[in-house]
Amino acid sequence: MLTRNCLSLLLWVLFDGGLLTPLHPQPQEILEAQPRENVPVPGRRSSAQRVKRGWVWNQFFVLEEYMGSEPQYVGKLHSDLDKGVGTVKYTLSGDGAGTVFTIDETTGDIHAIRSLDREEKPFYTLRAQAVDVDTKKPLEPESEFIIKVQDINDNEPKFLDGPYVASVPEMSPVGAYVLQVKATDADDPTYGNSARVVYSVLQGQPYFSIDPKTGVIRTALPNMDREVKEQYQVLIQAKDMGGQLGGLAGTTTVNITLTDVNDNPPRFPKSIFHLKVPETSHVGSAIGRIRAVDPDFGKNAEIEYNIVPGDGGNLFDITTDEYTQEGVIKLKKPLDFETKKAYTFKVEASNLHLDHRFHSVGPFKDTATVKINVLDMDEPPVFSKPMYTMEVYEDTPVGTIIGAVTAQDLDAGSSSVRYFIDWKNDVDSYFTIDATEGTIATNELLDRESIAQYNFSIIASKVSNPLLTSKVNVIINVLDVNEFPPEISVPYETSVCENAKPGQVIQTITAADKDLSPAGQRFSFKLSSEASNKPNFTVHDYRNNTAGIETRRNGYSRRQQELYFLPVVIEDSSYPVQSSTSTLTIRVCRCDSDGTIQSCNVEAIFLPVGLSTGALIAILLCIVILLVIVVLYVALRRQKKKDTLMTSKEDIRDNVIHYDDEGGGEEDTQAFDIGALRNPKVIEDNKIRRDIKPDTLRFPRHRPPAEDNTDIRDFINHRLQENDVDPSAPPYDSLATYAYEGNGSVAESLSSIDSLTTEADQDYDYLSDWGPRFKILADMFGEEESYNPDKVT
Repeated sequence: MLTRNCLSLLLWVLFDGGLLTPLHPQPQEILEAQPRENVPVPGRRSSAQRVKRGWVWNQFFVLEEYMGSEPQYVGKLHSDLDKGVGTVKYTLSGDGAGTVFTIDETTGDIHAIRSLDREEKPFYTLRAQAVDVDTKKPLEPESEFIIKVQDINDNEPKFLDGPYVASVPEMSPVGAYVLQVKATDADDPTYGNSARVVYSVLQGQPYFSIDPKTGVIRTALPNMDREVKEQYQVLIQAKDMGGQLGGLAGTTTVNITLTDVNDNPPRFPKSIFHLKVPETSHVGSAIGRIRAVDPDFGKNAEIEYNIVPGDGGNLFDITTDEYTQEGVIKLKKPLDFETKKAYTFKVEASNLHLDHRFHSVGPFKDTATVKINVLDMDEPPVFSKPMYTMEVYEDTPVGTIIGAVTAQDLDAGSSSVRYFIDWKNDVDSYFTIDATEGTIATNELLDRESIAQYNFSIIASKVSNPLLTSKVNVIINVLDVNEFPPEISVPYETSVCENAKPGQVIQTITAADKDLSPAGQRFSFKLSSEASNKPNFTVHDYRNNTAGIETRRNGYSRRQQELYFLPVVIEDSSYPVQSSTSTLTIRVCRCDSDGTIQSCNVEAIFLPVGLSTGALIAILLCIVILLVIVVLYVALRRQKKKDTLMTSKEDIRDNVIHYDDEGGGEEDTQAFDIGALRNPKVIEDNKIRRDIKPDTLRFPRHRPPAEDNTDIRDFINHRLQENDVDPSAPPYDSLATYAYEGNGSVAESLSSIDSLTTEADQDYDYLSDWGPRFKILADMFGEEESYNPDKVT
C-alpha cells in the first residue's frame, strides 16, 4: 500500500492536467484508475491541442453497516491547481451529497455520515468541483466519480418458494430426480463468498441427497416401497460463505411423497370360496362376493374378475364392484334343487393397468375356486319390493289408506300370507296395516313439524308355517302442508347513523319457516302498504332468502325521532301462500365520520343536534342584535328623561331659566345643589380649576356675598302669582331651578344676577394671562374696556 501511495503522488506531480484526483489513504479501499479524455478548460489551450492529463481515481469504496462512532472516511479529492494555500474550495453534488456524504471544502476529504446498506443502494454517483474561493468560478470541469458500498455478509440465504412439495415414483433407482430447490442471498455475489450458497441435507438421510451447488434433490436408496412408507419429510439447509464456518444459513422443508406404481399383483386370500344359494333366488340377484387383495393404490389396484369356462360356470356371472374391488357373483338362470344341488367353477382376478417394468416379477393374476350349494327349503313369503317408500300429507284424516305391501309364497304348495307391523317403538302406532290385504293406513293425525319421516318394518308370514317370515322396510315421508307463515329468524337490534346517506344498507335480515327448512323454501320481503309511503326506509329483497334494510333519507335526527318502527311483510313460496308482518325497531344513533356508532341515547342538549354550524351562528347573531337594540333603547330613554329637565325656547310654558356653568370638573356638582339656592351662605371658598392651567393665575376681585337673595325669591313668588291667576295657564306649574355654576372658577360667576357692580366696573385684563384658549375673550373685552369716547373725532 505504501508503494501504491507513492505511485499516486508521483502521478500527481508528473501530470498537470488540472483534474480532480481523489486520493485513498485507507488500506481497505480498492481503487480503480482510468485515463481521462481531453476536456477544454477556460484559460487553457484549445481542445484541438493535446493537453497533459493525469490519472483520475474514479471509484471509491465504503463499508456497509458501518457502526463506528465517527463518520466513515471514504477518500480524498485533490486538484492539481490546489497549492495548499486555501484558495480552492471543493464542492460535492449528486446522489447523497450532503445527506449521506460530506466533503471538507478545504481539504477535499469525503466522509460517510450515516450507515449504508448495499442491498438498499449498491453505489452512489457523485460529482466534484474545484472552485476558486475568491472569484467563485470553477477552476476546471466538473469531475464525476462513483462510491460503491462494499458488501458484508449480513443476509442469510432464504428459500422464497419454501416449503416445497414433491413426489417421486416408488421403486425408483438411485439418483432419480425429485426436485430442485433454490435459496437466494441478498449479499453481493461479485464480492467475496457472502452470496455463495452451499446446500446440504439436515434431515432425510439416507433416503435422499442434494447437490451442494445446484440444489437438486435425488433419491439415495433404490427400490423404496410405497407400501412400506409413503411420506418423507426432508430438511434442506442453504449456507453462504461457501459453507465455511461463520456463514449464515437458512432452512426449508421438502415433503416428498412416493407415488404408486403397479408393482404388486392381486392375490386371493384363500383358494376355495363356499357359497350357499337358495333355489328361490331371483335371476340377476347377487348370490355372493369374493375378493382378491392388491396392496397398490388407485388405478393400479383395479381388478378385473372372470369366470373360467367349466362345470356350471354358464349359470353364473361375476362383476367388479368399483368401490370395494370385490367380485360380485350374480345368478344368470333360475336354480332348481331337484335338478342340481351344487355348482363348481374357477374365478380369475387380474390387474387392468400393467407396468412393463415389473413383468419379470411374474403374471399379475391369481385364480380361486368357487363352490355353490343350492338349498332346498320351505321359502318364506317374498315381498315384491326390497323396500317400500310412501308419502302422505300431514293433514290427512285418520284411517286414510296411503299404500300397500305385497308378499307371495313361491313354494309349490302356495300358502296365504298374513301381514303385521314389527312393533319396536311408539312411532309404529301412527299407522295400521290390514293383515290380509297389506294396505297401510293412518292411525293418528300426523305433524310434519314433529316427525317428518317414519321408518318401520312390516313382517309377512305364511299361514301354513307362521315361523317362515320375511321382513321389509317401509319409509313414509310426511309431506308438508303450508300452515305456518315465515317470520324473522332472530330479533334484530337495528340502528342507523344520524349522518346516514340514502341507499345505505343498515341491516340484513333473514326469515325462518316452521314448515320447511330454508333450503326448501323461497321467501320474499317487502314493506307493508302503510309504510311504503313513508320516505324513511325501504326493503331490498336479494331473492336469496335475505333482504337488506336501506335508508331513503339524507340524515336522521335523534332529537326529532329516536325510534322508527318498520313493518316488513314476509311471504313464502308454498301453497297456499302464508305471510306475516314483522316490525323492526330502528334506533337513531350518533356516529363518527367512518360510521362507527358512538352513542344511541338521547342526550340533554340545549339545541337540536341537527342544527348546523351556520344555523348556530345565525342564532347567536340574532341574540347580539337584540341585546344592542335593548341597550340603545335604554340609552334613548335616559336621554329623553334628561332632555325633559332642559329648557327650550319653543316651550310655551313659563319657566325659570336654568343657568348652567361652563364646566368646572368634579367641582361643578356643587352648582346643582338646591341647598345653595336656599342658603347662599354655604358657598365654599374659591378653588383653582383643574381643567386648564394658565400661565399666571390672576384672581378676580372678590365680591362680598349677598346676605339675602331677596330678588330671586321675589321673582319666583311674582311668577307663581301670575300663573295662579292666569286662566290660560296649563294645569301644572313649571319650576326651573336657579343654581350656581360653582365657586371653583377663578373668574367667579359671569352671570349678572348676582352682580353688584355695573359692567363698567369689571376688569378683564386678567383674561390675557389665561393663555391662548381665552385669547378671543381677552380681545373682545379688552377692546371694549379700552374704548375712550373722548378720542372720537
